[in-house]
Amino acid sequence: MLPVLCVHGIWDKGSAFDALRRALRRRGFPEVAAPDLSPNDGSAEIEDLARQVAQAAARLGGPLDVVGFSMGALVSRYWLQRMGGREQVRRFISISGPHRGTLTARFSGKPGAVQMRQGSALLQELLADGDPWGRCEVHAFWTPFDLMILPAGSSGLPGARERRFNVPLHPLMLTDRKVISAVMEVLAAP
Repeated sequence: MLPVLCVHGIWDKGSAFDALRRALRRRGFPEVAAPDLSPNDGSAEIEDLARQVAQAAARLGGPLDVVGFSMGALVSRYWLQRMGGREQVRRFISISGPHRGTLTARFSGKPGAVQMRQGSALLQELLADGDPWGRCEVHAFWTPFDLMILPAGSSGLPGARERRFNVPLHPLMLTDRKVISAVMEVLAAP
């Protein structure tokens, strides 16, 4: 099993992954890192946060797996597609990421939030990539009941293996037993 890098969403910290980290450690994963991205309030552009992800990945070294939640899924995606991350990552699991934008981003004028708006230049650039993943295996987990990612289907990713979970709220995607089990199943597969 490879080390796992977990990337949190807006207004979160790495501790948002505590339930998943405990489950992965019990399962025998050698290292599970969940750094705190800063600032975590949407005032940094996605590219700036992706540089922090690149640094965290470099500290883990070698091949690794990545789990990104919410804005952290989009940050991870940017790192994978635009900064060479896909060359280091075996599997990427996006959990409730705003990959095709979210209407809730309209409530903030902060740079990172603006980039999460539907039709933003950043999202168009990522969607236009003809080979976004290389050899990296990509999964997109999401809930149709999401009230942060609107419409909820915006969490889908081209070329990803998608799974929908009937979880009632966005933040519960990180603590739901079925989601945690599915993440472990994907990451533990040969």
